[in-house]
Amino acid sequence: MTPVGLRLIPHPAVTLALVFGAGPVAVDDATGRQQRGSLVAGLGFGTVRVRRAENFECVQVRLSPVIARAVLGASPADLDGTVVALDDLWGREASRIREQLGDVSSWEERFALTDALLARRCETGSSVDPEVAWAWDRIVAGRGLVRVDRLAAEVGWSRKRLWSRFRSQIGLPPKRAAKLVRFDHAAHRLAAGEGAARVAVEGGYADQSHLHRDVVAFTGVTPATVASEPWLAVDDIAWSSHGTPAQDPRL
Repeated sequence: MTPVGLRLIPHPAVTLALVFGAGPVAVDDATGRQQRGSLVAGLGFGTVRVRRAENFECVQVRLSPVIARAVLGASPADLDGTVVALDDLWGREASRIREQLGDVSSWEERFALTDALLARRCETGSSVDPEVAWAWDRIVAGRGLVRVDRLAAEVGWSRKRLWSRFRSQIGLPPKRAAKLVRFDHAAHRLAAGEGAARVAVEGGYADQSHLHRDVVAFTGVTPATVASEPWLAVDDIAWSSHGTPAQDPRL
């Protein structure tokens, strides 16, 4: 299947796409801007479509926002929920990794190169506050069904302080982050063939209309359309059930 026209569905991770090969890749982001080559998409990046893709290969990585700042050398908040060219963040290093990925002959070597790159950058980068990391983990574990004021109380911070630190280090306010996590679980249940009414009730939505509004807000399309998106269909293959990236050459 050609990736041209493919809609990228927002995910509660920072998406890193390391593109290599002879041909060009270009995507249109939610602001209407076009980006080319290797890309970074921030949390809740909105409607993104592949506009052009020819003779390319790619390693896709999902970075927890807890480590994204260390790996990228920039806060996820700087991405502002959009897509940016990796060259703008890494400069010449982006070109070097692109050449290295193209020079090796197997996907195992490419994955090893990617793992080494991420580990090296993570070791030298700055980390988030432990309270922020804990709050993010609680949101993910609770599938987005958590109260921000309770999170603040449990870490001993005011709601305002948690909002400010979380927003600056993770890239979204905690309430919006919880909404994204909840949407992600709902989108994957829809893609698995479950009915929207059941997904809404069991996913913590007030009703089916509430689910519909959230899906449209994140993707620009209805739940029925999201359920058939190829971007979601490969997740069981490309990613482990525990959320650890397992890069897939088809992405």
